[in-house]
Amino acid sequence: MPTVVETSVNLRGLRRVGQRPPFLDYMVALWDYRHFIIYDAQARIQTGHENDRLGRLWLVLGPLLNGLMFYLIMGVLLKSGGGVENFIAFLIIGVFLFQMSTRAVRNSSRVITANKNVIHAFQFPRASLVLAANVRELLANVPVLITMLILVIVLPPAEEVTWRWMLLLPIVAFQFVFNLGLGLILARVVSVFNDASQIISYAMRLWMYGSCMFFSIDRFNEYPAVKALMELNPLYNVLHLARECLLYGGVGDWRAWSILALWSLGMLAVGMVFFWKGEESYGREL
Repeated sequence: MPTVVETSVNLRGLRRVGQRPPFLDYMVALWDYRHFIIYDAQARIQTGHENDRLGRLWLVLGPLLNGLMFYLIMGVLLKSGGGVENFIAFLIIGVFLFQMSTRAVRNSSRVITANKNVIHAFQFPRASLVLAANVRELLANVPVLITMLILVIVLPPAEEVTWRWMLLLPIVAFQFVFNLGLGLILARVVSVFNDASQIISYAMRLWMYGSCMFFSIDRFNEYPAVKALMELNPLYNVLHLARECLLYGGVGDWRAWSILALWSLGMLAVGMVFFWKGEESYGREL
C-alpha cells in the first residue's frame, strides 16, 4: 500500500483575495504606491491635451476665459464688483482657485468608473487612483497659479509682492487636502450611483455662488445668519485668505485659518475611512 503522508497547512494570516485590509495596512500600501501615484499624475498631464493644438496651454486659457466671461457679465453688466477694491484681481483669484477645486472634485469622483478595467485586472489600493487624480490637478495647476500671480502684479492697479504672498502655499496645501478628502467620498458615491456625477456639476456651480467668487461677502451684512453660514464655507475661506494675502496686505484672521484647517483635515479623515470601507466593492459590478 502506498504510504499516506498527512500534512497540516497553517492558514493563519491568509486573506481572501480582494478582502479589505486593516486600515493601517491600507495606509502603508498607499505609501508603497507613491511612485505609481506620481508617475500616473505626470503621465496624464502629458497626455491630457495631446489632441489639442494648444496642448497644456488650455490649463491657463481655461481660467483666463472664465475670468473674462465673469468680468464682462458680473463686473460690467451686473456691477457685482461695486465696493470691491481691485475687483479684477479679486475676480482672477476667485476664478483660478475655485476652478482648481472644481476640476479636482469632478475628476476624483469619476476615477472608479473611469478605471474599471484596471481595477478588474490588478490588486492595489483603489484610493491611489483618487490620490493620483488630485496630485495631477495640483501639478497641472502650478503654471496656472504662476499666471494668476503675474496677472495680479501686471494688471492695474498693480499689487506689490510681499512676504505675505508665501502664505499662498499653505492655503493651496489646505485646499489640496480638502479636495482629496471630498474626492474620496464622492468617488465611492459615484461608483454606486453613477448619476451622482451629473449632480456634482450642478452642486459645484451652486457652491461657486456661495463662495463669493465674484462679489464681496459684505453685501450680506444685513443678513447676519446667511453671512455667518457662508463664512463656514471652506472654499470661501480659501478665496478670502488668498485675497487677504495677495491684495489687501493682511494674513487673514485666525478664525478663517482654523475653519479651513478643520475642514481640510476633517474631510480627509472622513473621506479616507469612508473610501476604505468600500474597498471590496470597487470593481465587483464588472
